Amino acid sequence: MYTLLLCFSFLAGLVTNENPQLTIKIENIEVFEGDIRIGIFNTSENFLKQGLTFKYYIIAVKDTTETILIDDLPKGEYAFLLYHDKNADGKMNRNLLGIPKEPFGFSNNVKPKFAKPTFEECGFSLEENLVLQVRLGFFN
Repeated sequence: MYTLLLCFSFLAGLVTNENPQLTIKIENIEVFEGDIRIGIFNTSENFLKQGLTFKYYIIAVKDTTETILIDDLPKGEYAFLLYHDKNADGKMNRNLLGIPKEPFGFSNNVKPKFAKPTFEECGFSLEENLVLQVRLGFFN
């Protein structure tokens, strides 16, 4: 029995993670407080809809640039939104018109002008390891 358990342990160690690694480098962080919150979407129907993210990540802000390594996404098509939750209240604060008061960014560094971007504009294919850079900002 011990030999069988040892063999299974050895074989389990040989199994590697099939998921590619997504590295997101976040630039233009102005204050070293709060969190960066990242919502990853895998369908256009759910894109930018609150509570419908495929995966959600939070990293603490410690510098003017932050990097997150994500290795739990299967191969596929994705788009993301991230924002600097400066006061760490768990939501993107907005003004009376609904315009974000906290800096944000989208995959492909899409910079919206008058409307929210689409999944297609922000979309990327994750088939192998990928590095994406995002510069935080506001509506142009």
